[in-house]
Amino acid sequence: MIIGLFTSVNGQNKGFYENVQKKNVNKVLDDLNAFAAQAEFKSYFDLFAEESTFIGTDAAEVWDKNQFMAYSKPYFDKGKAWNFRSVKRNIYFSKDGMLAWFDEILDTQMKICRGSGVLERVGNKWKIKQYVLSVTVPNDVVDDVVKIKTPLEDSYLNQFK
Repeated sequence: MIIGLFTSVNGQNKGFYENVQKKNVNKVLDDLNAFAAQAEFKSYFDLFAEESTFIGTDAAEVWDKNQFMAYSKPYFDKGKAWNFRSVKRNIYFSKDGMLAWFDEILDTQMKICRGSGVLERVGNKWKIKQYVLSVTVPNDVVDDVVKIKTPLEDSYLNQFK
């Protein structure tokens, strides 16, 4: 009788557990956007794991947490960092429930951007391990955008030849 009870509860917990964790991950990502908009530097960076990476829209923007903090500090010190609003988000989990990854469409001052990344469960908290911010480019204007960015990005690419 007790074994049946545990099986039933565990079966129910799996779906419930994932829904709870999805809410928790959503909260971390929503807080990330809110803390940036409110220029809450410490709260914002507390959401990142100590060993984490932020990849920005410029090809040269690949920073560990400390580098990203140094880059961001002047923006936060002005009282407003950036204001992103998620309009669509997908969240997925590893089988062991220790990793989550996401992709989202963001409404930003750069118009539509995509955020994506990985979070790791540390104890009972989710921490951002990697965040990637990308500017989207509609297919109809890709050729125009490539013409504009080619001189800037060619010089960057030449560093790797």
